[in-house]
Amino acid sequence: MSESELSVIKPESLKTYIWLQCFDGSIQQVEEEVAMFCPMICREIVKNGTGSSKNHAIALPERVNPSSLSLILDYCRFHQVPGRSNKERKSFDEKFVRIDTEKLCELTSAADSLQLKPLVDLTSRALARIIEGKTPEEIRDIFHLPDDLTEEEKLEPLKNLNDDPRIRLLNRLYAKKRKELQERQKLKDIQVKQEQKDERSLDELLCFING
Repeated sequence: MSESELSVIKPESLKTYIWLQCFDGSIQQVEEEVAMFCPMICREIVKNGTGSSKNHAIALPERVNPSSLSLILDYCRFHQVPGRSNKERKSFDEKFVRIDTEKLCELTSAADSLQLKPLVDLTSRALARIIEGKTPEEIRDIFHLPDDLTEEEKLEPLKNLNDDPRIRLLNRLYAKKRKELQERQKLKDIQVKQEQKDERSLDELLCFING
């Protein structure tokens, strides 16, 4: 362990803890310096003074379940330590997102709810790699989205009232596919026009013009 890491490790007696409550009612006690890494939690502590006891726990957004919160705190514990090299952080991040797709989707939504942008970016890139080259139907299966639309409707932007990062990612992909389809259609139209060119001989055209 490096000197910089040792310098930020506090004895248990000096650590400050806060309380976090998930939507299901479960409560976790967390090191304050770790929880403060999440902007949403930091704001609740600084502005509202909540989280100081179990009876005044910070209520987390609905999309933050206990499993996702545990992963987020692991991410924060690692990245809040100063002095780590870019190589160390990259190695940690690569291993961190090696989880099943459903958990990765939940983690993306939870991180987005807590406004933890670095983690949202990391998980979104991982999801983008998973769906790269997939059809709209395959993507809907991956994200467990309803598949009761026509072929044209499947490429239309999805409503995203809750600003779900999964839907944002999907809409960007659909926009790209719509553009590809439009380009293909243009090429087809050009080919059709070329095939429809008048192939009559010069003599035949002159006869037609002169009546």
